Amino acid sequence: KLIKTSEPFSHRSSHNSQTAAFVNQRDTMVKLIKTSEVVEVLPDVTVAVKNRNVRVKGPRGQLTKNFKHFNCDLRMIANGKKVLVELWFGTSKQKSCVQTVCSLITNMMVGVTQGYRYKMRFAYAHFPIKVAFPTQDPKTGKKIKEGSLIEVRNFLGEFFVRRIYMRPGCKVFRSEDVKDEIVLEGNDLAFLSQSAAEIQQSVLVKNKDIRKFLDGIYVSESGPIEAEY
Repeated sequence: KLIKTSEPFSHRSSHNSQTAAFVNQRDTMVKLIKTSEVVEVLPDVTVAVKNRNVRVKGPRGQLTKNFKHFNCDLRMIANGKKVLVELWFGTSKQKSCVQTVCSLITNMMVGVTQGYRYKMRFAYAHFPIKVAFPTQDPKTGKKIKEGSLIEVRNFLGEFFVRRIYMRPGCKVFRSEDVKDEIVLEGNDLAFLSQSAAEIQQSVLVKNKDIRKFLDGIYVSESGPIEAEY
């Protein structure tokens, strides 16, 4: 389809010609008949798929994720040893979702077998950053698990106490061998990375030159937990 105008082609504006070319490109976009990817199930891991809900069980626990917002088919093949992800008549943008689903399922399997770990270091010039891990919720007064809440004090000398609650299945604790370092561990990579981001964003420097005031808590290392021999 071309844009109809009353002017000759030579007198059209550049905007109209570019728009016409864009419309032609959209109408001639090729749709792939079928796009599929296969994810192999790791040893000691059980994967169940039902109505695009994926449940992964492993030595470290169980994870569940809903993929109903993805326009694709999910099912088990090879007697439960592989996960098949299929997309029918999808565009190039929809095709990229297939690999995303495969990566998310792989991260879930790694999480229930190895787990994930984030390490964060304190950076300060004068006022030392102090952290605590209370076992009682200051809001409700109820007991909570140690490592599910972190309190940050003395950031830039402020008296304000910053409290960050960990996402479900995540815990935070002080590093035993490195000074001014905290460690976050969990099975769900999305929850763990979000908890680390909330800690980092809670100590942002405001109304100062961030090139000079580099104080904060930053991620120094992240990835699966390596086996310790």
